[in-house]
Amino acid sequence: MTTNTTVSPTTPTLPGQPRLDFAKTAPKVFRALIGFDAAAREGLDPALVELVQIRASHLNHCAYCLHMHTNDARKAGESEDRLHMVPVWREARHFFTEREQAALALTEAVTLVADAGVPAEVYAQAAAQFDEVELSHVLALILTINTWNRVALATGKVAGTDERRR
Repeated sequence: MTTNTTVSPTTPTLPGQPRLDFAKTAPKVFRALIGFDAAAREGLDPALVELVQIRASHLNHCAYCLHMHTNDARKAGESEDRLHMVPVWREARHFFTEREQAALALTEAVTLVADAGVPAEVYAQAAAQFDEVELSHVLALILTINTWNRVALATGKVAGTDERRR
C-alpha cells in the first residue's frame, strides 16, 4: 500500500498541520502579494511597519505572522518592552509615538472594519500624523498584513515552522 503524504484541498487537516502551499499552488497571486507588500512599505519607518503588522496579526489571531513579525522587529532592534505593549498600546501610550499610536488605531479600525467601519476620529488622527502619500502607504500596509494573515490562517501555516521570507 502506498501512502500519499500530499494533502488535497478537500482532505481535512488537524490543527497545527499545514493545508496547502499557497506559494506553490498560486505562484502568480503569491508574487502579486509580495509586490503589493513591498510597495506598501516604501517610505515608511521599518519600526512602524512591524508594529502595524504585529497589531493586525494579534487582532486576527495569526500566530504564524505574529511570530514572523515579532522576530523581524527584534532583528531590527525593537525593544521587548514595546513588543509586549503592542496589544495594550492604549494603556501604555508612553511607549509609542503619536504617529505610531495613530497607525495602531487605524490598524485596529481597518482590521475590524466590519465592527464599526473606520471612525472619522481615527481617520482624522492618522491624517494629522501622516501626509497623504504616507497615509496611503499605511493603509496599503494594513491591507497587505490582513491579506497575509488570512492566507496564513486559511492555509494552516504553523508558527515557527517556516522561516522563509515572503
